[in-house]
Amino acid sequence: MIKDGALENVEAIFAAHVSHQHPTGVIGSRTGPLLAGCGFFKAVISGKTGQASNPHHSIDPVLAASAVVISLQSIVSRESNPLDSQVVSVTSFNAGDNLDVIPETVTLSGTFRAFSTTNFYQLLKRIREVFTEQASVFRCSATVDFFEDKDTIYPPTVNDNTMYEHVKKVASDLVGTTNFKVVPPMMGAEDFSFYSEVIPAAFFYIGIRNETLGSIHTGHSPHFMIDEDVLPIGAATHAAIAERYLYEYGS
Repeated sequence: MIKDGALENVEAIFAAHVSHQHPTGVIGSRTGPLLAGCGFFKAVISGKTGQASNPHHSIDPVLAASAVVISLQSIVSRESNPLDSQVVSVTSFNAGDNLDVIPETVTLSGTFRAFSTTNFYQLLKRIREVFTEQASVFRCSATVDFFEDKDTIYPPTVNDNTMYEHVKKVASDLVGTTNFKVVPPMMGAEDFSFYSEVIPAAFFYIGIRNETLGSIHTGHSPHFMIDEDVLPIGAATHAAIAERYLYEYGS
């Protein structure tokens, strides 16, 4: 959409997202980084297959892959500032299902997150290095795909301070200052971040939590349901943010 000109002549952009963590009608946001940058990887470690009874005739990619999983965890625990949250998670490890054969290859997949673009690409660099170098220690080779050609790398979602203050003021006027919360950053990711890279932006949450109705699950859960009492609040907030922006900042 950006390449097609969707943001041409656009001065600012705002977005709302429901939150099961906050009571219905409570609005939350923060200035600066709100959601992490997110990337995914899929790596193939290649060795030489052979009978498990004669491991010396094979080159074992399972051993290499196991070492990689452990080494990846040291990127965050030993190379990253502990006050600057980052995540590297291996979520898939596939070496086949033959009980008596050392496989030819092992495939690993996972995700990584960071709150700054610099840290994000440092993680990407180190993940690639750990795979290739650690595999070579065990006489294997490795290739790593970060799906960069498929737009699956999401930058951090960063709220512009002026736009955040605008959202805070409008929301506080509508729902009251006690119902506006400064929320902590989260390791989730959002494609709205592509917009926030280009123009001043603010992303905020609207609470939908209502335990009586069972509105307590994340939007990614099969048990998700919404407290519909939030709908007029959300609509009014979104409309007021846009209207007040045009009134206060429009030329």
